[in-house]
Amino acid sequence: MTRILILGHPTEGHVVHMQAALQQEGVQVRCLETHQFPTQLRLSWQADKQQGSIAWADGEEWMLHEIHRVFWRQIAGVVIPNLDDQHQQWVAYNDSMSLLRSLMQAQPRQWINSWEAYQFHKEKPLQLSTVQQLGVNIPKTLVSNDPNQVTAFVHALDKVIYKPVYGGAHTQLVTEAHLEPQRLQLALSLSPATFQEYIPGTNVRTYVIGETVFSAEIRSSTLDFREDASAELLPISLPDAVRQQSLEITQTLKLQWTAIDWRLSASGDYVFLEANPSPMFIYFEQQTGYPITSTLVQLLLSSRSVMGLS
Repeated sequence: MTRILILGHPTEGHVVHMQAALQQEGVQVRCLETHQFPTQLRLSWQADKQQGSIAWADGEEWMLHEIHRVFWRQIAGVVIPNLDDQHQQWVAYNDSMSLLRSLMQAQPRQWINSWEAYQFHKEKPLQLSTVQQLGVNIPKTLVSNDPNQVTAFVHALDKVIYKPVYGGAHTQLVTEAHLEPQRLQLALSLSPATFQEYIPGTNVRTYVIGETVFSAEIRSSTLDFREDASAELLPISLPDAVRQQSLEITQTLKLQWTAIDWRLSASGDYVFLEANPSPMFIYFEQQTGYPITSTLVQLLLSSRSVMGLS
């Protein structure tokens, strides 16, 4: 029987959804919840034999080479019990993460998406620069904690948005209040931020799954459509050049599936914002009718080379 592992919490909506879809295909599915390691999960790796295994608390054990694919939904890190000796706790955490990371990289062709792709996503300034080198339009962007550079960048453009470098908060417009010297100095002394030119237009989201591309325009009155529960999704066909760029972005960022966010300017230009290695998709599928779930299932069940990987 085909075995597929899902990285994520067993009650998370997309994990439940994908598990049910795969089971309908007769697939044996289990979840790898990394918070359960090392207290409940047992992970093993024999370096000389290139063999590993996962054993769950209920006694079931899977050898890594028996797993057809691993679907990356979320990684939660590991949880070490509280120890009086903080140094020992630090050692235990690093030891546990080292083994987990090793297993996740030991057989990269199994993973959709891979550890390498996930790491690339975390370095969003590098992601932007890499995509631009493909000839793709990106916004004027400054990532900095230098108040002088930030002030000069903002004043050189009509309108600027800001957001975290790594993620975790919604996009906002920069106002003169944000540039008040004391406030700006305090904020940037805590962390850098990403500042980008605001591009009038509409948002477009493109899902790439293997060689399949689905796109929709997202009509919303809010700056960040993720805050708009009433956003309207309209299926569209990308221009051929943008569709090809979508495939090239996916491959260059080491992804096998992704959601690419574009800003479609008033002049008709597609401007790249971000490519996510583990995007949510259920609402998008429901609103557009695109067969994202079934396409993902086929990607996971495929035995052929995916996106150039053998």
